[in-house]
Amino acid sequence: MKKSGKNFDSFCVKENEDQKTTKPHQLPLYATSSFEFNSTQEGIDIFTGKESGHVYSRYGNPTIDTVADKLAQLEVFGSDIEAFGYLTSSGMSAISTVLMALLKSGDKILTQGNLYGGTTELMLKIFGRMGVEPIFTNLQNLAEVKENLAQNPEIKVIYAETPANPTLACIDLEQISNIAKENDVLTVVDNTFCTPFNQQPILLGIDFVIHSTTKYLNGHGNSIAGVIIGKKDHYQKEIWTALKLAGTNCNPWDAWLINNGLKTLAIRMKKHNSNALAIALYLDSHKKITKVNYTGLTSHPDHELAKKQMKGFGGMVSFEIEGGMESAIKFLDTLEFCTIAPTLGDVDTLVLHPATSSHLNVDKKLREENGITDGLIRISVGIENPLDIIQDIENALVKI
Repeated sequence: MKKSGKNFDSFCVKENEDQKTTKPHQLPLYATSSFEFNSTQEGIDIFTGKESGHVYSRYGNPTIDTVADKLAQLEVFGSDIEAFGYLTSSGMSAISTVLMALLKSGDKILTQGNLYGGTTELMLKIFGRMGVEPIFTNLQNLAEVKENLAQNPEIKVIYAETPANPTLACIDLEQISNIAKENDVLTVVDNTFCTPFNQQPILLGIDFVIHSTTKYLNGHGNSIAGVIIGKKDHYQKEIWTALKLAGTNCNPWDAWLINNGLKTLAIRMKKHNSNALAIALYLDSHKKITKVNYTGLTSHPDHELAKKQMKGFGGMVSFEIEGGMESAIKFLDTLEFCTIAPTLGDVDTLVLHPATSSHLNVDKKLREENGITDGLIRISVGIENPLDIIQDIENALVKI
């Protein structure tokens, strides 16, 4: 142990000896920006990669790395695939970091028109300005996907979101993966809606998975973070370099909160799944609802695909209300039990109007072409008693 000096003020400044005697039952919170070296040579060995070790929390931190590794193992759970994970400062930073690592100016991204609005904006306003062009197509149409790849050899990444936000449209991940591999193209999938409890894209051949851990993985609405997961050593160094240099890393506190949330993930997702199905069935029978989007309904066009590649149908439901935007806004403002909030995946039920919030800055034509109408409402169904959720919806619908 280093000496603390002979004077009172010096002793105040220096760290005292760690009094830990036994292993903590819960993951400790390592709230430190840097880590000490026993010698200059140790620092050199770590920086040059000769030895492993922590140096600076932007590069890695025991709390952050432990949670990232757990998430990576969950995404490939039940297989013999070894995966890596990197926690980022948000879901959006996970997307931007992985795309920065995989793409350069002149490259193109093939993606879908019914993405989360922020992702669409990121591709058009940030990556587009950097010389990376997004091509929006129908990823459900495999012939169209193949045609785009044949006509655009500059496409280096296919980026998908399934089920899509907020229409719940599904993409055949195994087919997309096969086509991508045939054309030497990488695949990235946003798995936020499903979590690895309901869907594991890497096991279906996808290269990289991202999540906004802010949502279901944390589940309690008290942290913002994201994660990038891929097969070990598959572009791992490139992604870590992008994260390190762009500074898109997570912080220990948010990582610690995610870890707490993960302990109840399986229990929560079972309840989200069953509650969402109950809400979807109720809405599907209501005369003021013109359309319900939920993959658990046999009427959903992607129901059979969802059954094939998902183990559960998730907690997200969207529906179109009779009367368009005016009715949608009146409906939301009349709710009392459910909460109007611009997020999803919390334990309580959250309701959102995409056209005036999450997809506000998406071109209306592109939005409507992909089923995101002015009358569409999205519900993140919580784990409360479903009868209370249904009663609140019923009370609001009566007043329209």
